[in-house]
Amino acid sequence: MRGLRSRAEGGLMDISPLTRHTVAGPEGNALAASSMGSRQGLPILFGNSLAADMSMWDEVAERLQAERLIVRYDMRGHGASEIVAEGTTLEGLGRDALAVMDALGLERVVYCGLSLGGLVGMWLALNAPERLAGLVLANTAASFPPASMWEDRAAAARRDGVSSLVAPTLERWLTPAFREANPERSEDIARMIGATPGAGYAACCGVLASADVSGRLGEIALPVLVIAGDTDPSTPPARAEELHRAIAGSELVTLSAAHLSAVEAADDMADALRRFAARI
Repeated sequence: MRGLRSRAEGGLMDISPLTRHTVAGPEGNALAASSMGSRQGLPILFGNSLAADMSMWDEVAERLQAERLIVRYDMRGHGASEIVAEGTTLEGLGRDALAVMDALGLERVVYCGLSLGGLVGMWLALNAPERLAGLVLANTAASFPPASMWEDRAAAARRDGVSSLVAPTLERWLTPAFREANPERSEDIARMIGATPGAGYAACCGVLASADVSGRLGEIALPVLVIAGDTDPSTPPARAEELHRAIAGSELVTLSAAHLSAVEAADDMADALRRFAARI
């Protein structure tokens, strides 16, 4: 693995502090990324959902950083990553992930994507399987019909920005019980959603409206962990079961959470990732 040698000093493994990176994307777009954690074992690369940025992984990253290198990045048009004027495709999002890996010297990773990030993970498994040691598909699906829903949301984001979509998105992402018990973190998530550039949100809505890899899931020949949220209204457990049935040898774990399980069920997700990565 290029640039990821473990180093023991006084019996302790080298732990890298949070480092921020700016990566040149394949279409001239600048991508924001970060790395942190132990330099032992296979790194985990995290891909965010629509209307989110890399901070959605804060809780999980904190729990795993002592065990392996944690790399996160913002999807194009989200967070601090630039949008691509020529348009956005699933292939483009996948090549962005590969650009982050190349820039940070990561030959192979365990890729963990949630929702849109999971769809990107499926593209990677189908088109660059040699770069993945394993794949984690969280709160996601192989397609996201109906297209009209995403077209309507894209139109609203272009017209009014993402602010009008914050409240309904938060309701789908976090359960009422979590929002009541964790008002500060819930407000953080609301600000993250609202800060998403309208053009970036709309562009990725276009990907969700058109992408469908369901017919190729049987080609995935990697270790795969599928994670569902038991009260997820966006990608219900039935969609996770579709992935599990179609991908031979995959494992299915259901967490007590809505759509943003990385925040709401961080302990359980980190434990599932820890067990999965240890088996690879």
